[in-house]
Amino acid sequence: MDQNFVQEFRGEIRTLEKKLEAFAQGDLSRKDYKGFSGGLGSYAQRDASKNMLRLRCPGGRLTKEKLEFLAGIANEYKVDKIKLTTCQAMQFHDLSAAVLPVIMEKVIDVGIYTKGGGGDNPRNVMCSPLSGVEQGEFADGLPYAEAVTEYLLGIAGQIKMPRKLKIAFCGGASDTVHATFRDMGFVANEDGSFRVYIAGGMGASNPKEGLLVEEHADGSDLLAYVRAMVDTFIENGNYENRAKARTRFMQDTLGSDGLREAFHRHLEDVKGSVPKLEIKPQAVNKSPDGEIEHPRVIAQKQPGLYAVKWHPLGGVTDAAGLTRIWNAISGIDQAEARISPDESLYLINLTAKEAQSVLDATADSAQSEFEHSKICIGASICQQGIRDSQAVFHACADAVRQAGVGDFLPRICISGCPSSCSAHLAGEIGFQGGVKSVDKKPQPAFKMFLDGSDTLGGERFGKEIGTVLESDMPAMLAELGKTVQSSGLTWAQWREQFPDALLETVKKYL
Repeated sequence: MDQNFVQEFRGEIRTLEKKLEAFAQGDLSRKDYKGFSGGLGSYAQRDASKNMLRLRCPGGRLTKEKLEFLAGIANEYKVDKIKLTTCQAMQFHDLSAAVLPVIMEKVIDVGIYTKGGGGDNPRNVMCSPLSGVEQGEFADGLPYAEAVTEYLLGIAGQIKMPRKLKIAFCGGASDTVHATFRDMGFVANEDGSFRVYIAGGMGASNPKEGLLVEEHADGSDLLAYVRAMVDTFIENGNYENRAKARTRFMQDTLGSDGLREAFHRHLEDVKGSVPKLEIKPQAVNKSPDGEIEHPRVIAQKQPGLYAVKWHPLGGVTDAAGLTRIWNAISGIDQAEARISPDESLYLINLTAKEAQSVLDATADSAQSEFEHSKICIGASICQQGIRDSQAVFHACADAVRQAGVGDFLPRICISGCPSSCSAHLAGEIGFQGGVKSVDKKPQPAFKMFLDGSDTLGGERFGKEIGTVLESDMPAMLAELGKTVQSSGLTWAQWREQFPDALLETVKKYL
């Protein structure tokens, strides 16, 4: 990273220390503090004495060096709540005002920069979590995600966008990062080029699938495409109304043809002035030592090598959990970790014997399909949150486990508010925090959505079917699981053979 950027960032951390003090003393409002701290990757939590720090991890990649460092930091400062996020970042929660800037500066030593982790900035650049090792991929998106991150951080201080910008790379095998409905997404073609989508999103209102603006972009030119998107957003984004300021609203204000024209005009303007990329594939050279099969083991495209998936319930772990993961791979050649958008952690480049040892070390992972659900951090911590997603999910998980039906339900997505942090619109079953009037009194509740999909080529947003009381969700999901179990079918078979049965089962709760 450019040393001028690093030096400037350190100076901003010094300013943050002063603003933290002013905020604690009541001399700075929560809104004004958030306006500054968000740009450095931190927000005050609902309890204003505690802070969240978002650690930017391009492509979700955590080398062994970074993992060891973060585990050490988490232990040193007793970080007992660590969130793996749907944008492939890692969040440290419940940090004091004294500790926050210290950690923010210390992680610079291993190339982790929290700048731009919040606010109206380019956010963590995503890619398929198994990039480089996934069977069926056409391109490794990770080096592109890392290069785009460095480029965007380099220009972040020179641009002013109306809202945040989220970019994702899909290798062409599976779109777990939702590249086709992000602010900007690149999807690899079989020839190694990329399809380019822009102005998509799943926020609080007006969700949009991305607009296809290029069929075959050369990988060497992708920085120019990124700059063109930044300039298109700066020129056409809404600076007056934050509720309509995300890129997806440009599809309405400009129309599809107008947005394509604006983008390509900016693309022509920047070609020649933006550096070309020279991506060198990273080889993995290890000798296999056998074969292994397990629900949490994924065979890599490298013959005889495997990835192990670890999913802490709700995507939340602690210092001890992070340390256990580090210990599991610390002695394994070429192993590293990848944060997944489904809030899991993949440990990759393992032989069969190494995979078995990592499986043993991660036995606390979610077991059933349902327990792999994707859950936001929730209103007990998040300022924006309406409902406590984590609490209701744990209640649901307990009920489903007691009923013994966890593998007869799909993974669900729970967002505590309309902000869609769990991407609930793309889930088979999604929930969005809200309220429901019962006897003219507002009660904690969740809107329920069905049949969303993030399958590449089959993307669709779920449809709202009603609102369920928070207190009814555990019983509703347990009953749904029992209904599927009694049919003798899998969830997928049941949905296909009895398409109306789901709504019939849950309608009494809505």
